[in-house]
Amino acid sequence: MAAVAAARAVPVGPGIRSLRRTLPLVVILGATGTGKSTLALQLGQRLGGEIVSADSMQVYEGLDIITNKVSAQEQRICRHHMISFVDPLVTNYTVVDFRNKATALIEDIFARDKIPIVVGGTNYYIESLLWKVLVNTKPQEMGTEKAADRKAELEKEDSHALHKRLSQVDPEMAAKLHPHDKRKVARSLQVFEETGISHSEFLHRQHAEEGGGPLGGPLKFSNPCILWLHADQTVLDERLDKRVDDMLAAGLLEELRDFHRRYNQKNASENSQDYQHGIFQSIGFKEFHEYLITEGKCTPETSNQLLKKGPGPSVPPIYGLEVSDVSKWEESVLEPALGIVQCFIQGHKPTAAPIKMPYNETENKRSYHTCDFCDRIIIGDREWAAHIKSKSHLYQLKKRRRLDSDAVNTVESQRISPDRDKELKEKGSPGQSDQELKPNI
Repeated sequence: MAAVAAARAVPVGPGIRSLRRTLPLVVILGATGTGKSTLALQLGQRLGGEIVSADSMQVYEGLDIITNKVSAQEQRICRHHMISFVDPLVTNYTVVDFRNKATALIEDIFARDKIPIVVGGTNYYIESLLWKVLVNTKPQEMGTEKAADRKAELEKEDSHALHKRLSQVDPEMAAKLHPHDKRKVARSLQVFEETGISHSEFLHRQHAEEGGGPLGGPLKFSNPCILWLHADQTVLDERLDKRVDDMLAAGLLEELRDFHRRYNQKNASENSQDYQHGIFQSIGFKEFHEYLITEGKCTPETSNQLLKKGPGPSVPPIYGLEVSDVSKWEESVLEPALGIVQCFIQGHKPTAAPIKMPYNETENKRSYHTCDFCDRIIIGDREWAAHIKSKSHLYQLKKRRRLDSDAVNTVESQRISPDRDKELKEKGSPGQSDQELKPNI
């Protein structure tokens, strides 16, 4: 418990103004089920910090169970921010809105000599807090509501037409975006329309700034302490299965029914529901769509069947924590995490070695590939390599080869040798009529 005691001894409370510049921005990353919220709560308790959620679904009111929000009791133990403050019917809340609000909160937490603890969540939300990676357009000139309306207008257009238009004004960005990724294509077009500068040019300028790099512009906060929780996939799978069971026991179906009745039933009846924006894209809600709209209109057996279908160079050092064995949580996760943060607070380099993130300068994450066999467009070298080894691609490849082979065999079987052709002309083939044997006149 040495690390716990050391961390408790660090004066980070009000009045210690001299430490403000050295306090770290703690960021906790990891897959679902690794215990990010638990560690954040424990660090917040022991270090007097405040937690900033970086989950794109938890910003919305409602669906507390399915989005796995911390309980009211846990929020009383340690102050949480960026949870349940956006109306569920708002569909134009963006990462830019998140970044602006969360950045102001983090600066306020630092100003009060406390440690902000960011918990993800959603990767691009976290990236927006770590790096200068987003483009500010001109809401003061256009008006925020008007800008959101324009983006919505663009997203209603045909995806291929949008992508073609983007390729005309910003070919570099168009080459990086999938034609079906209408939201990002529309955003890049909006940037050009509002500023007259291409989105890719904005990003080049950010990368060129002092401290910038391949992932974006310079770091927004000078002392980020990044903790990555990881576990064996089999362990995570078991935890996720248990989590779904716990959610159902906690009233998940009741929550979904109530939310559907209040916010989505009318749209579903008109077949105008939108599962691509806002909280309606929450993992789990759209998967229950068929169950929710047929409940009470079919047999219990059918409802149960439907239910069964549901649910580089500029990177700061990242410290990995193995979380597979929860029985060793305190010695394997909590104490090392506290020790690492303690070193950041005191301005020392942690004794723990950061993990080595693979970085391949030749790898193009935005390369454009077309698979004719699968009729798909793949973005990124790594994604393309994975695709050509995938079962679906190999199946389509095998199917195409079989069809080609069948076609060749058919042609071969219909081919007649010159001698056989002459014999048929002289004697006529069986079943041929006199009319067929008559020469053309």
